[in-house]
Amino acid sequence: MSLLTTLNEDMKRAMKSKDKETLQVIRMLKASIQNEQINAGHELSGDEELTVLSREMKQRRDSLAEFEKAGRDDLTEKVKNEIKIVETYMPAQLSEEEIRSIVKEAIEATGATSPKEFGKVMGAVMPKVKGKADGNQVNAIVKELLQD
Repeated sequence: MSLLTTLNEDMKRAMKSKDKETLQVIRMLKASIQNEQINAGHELSGDEELTVLSREMKQRRDSLAEFEKAGRDDLTEKVKNEIKIVETYMPAQLSEEEIRSIVKEAIEATGATSPKEFGKVMGAVMPKVKGKADGNQVNAIVKELLQD
């Protein structure tokens, strides 16, 4: 079942239960996917849908960080709830140990030995963790392991 089909089913369920917040987030996700389909000119593959979801999740996490920094507690709760809703459509997230293992493999495969080769390692890691790990967390782990 495609993500759009799932979103449509969940949207109907949210409407029936009068869950306005969930409905709003589902509509935003659906609009993002449909816009991406229009831009691509074809039905999105599962991987492309995952890219859109990851982008939506990143936007919300970035917003959350900004609102927390600004002390906007009224908005942080709203964004935290949105993140929980988006997470239901994301694949299971990798643990820190799993990410470290993937990063170590990438460092060995690329032969990276210094922080200057950060980009090479990230290029090898990101396709493997796409949608399954927060990019900021991966970034921090790569930097840490390249320092050693």
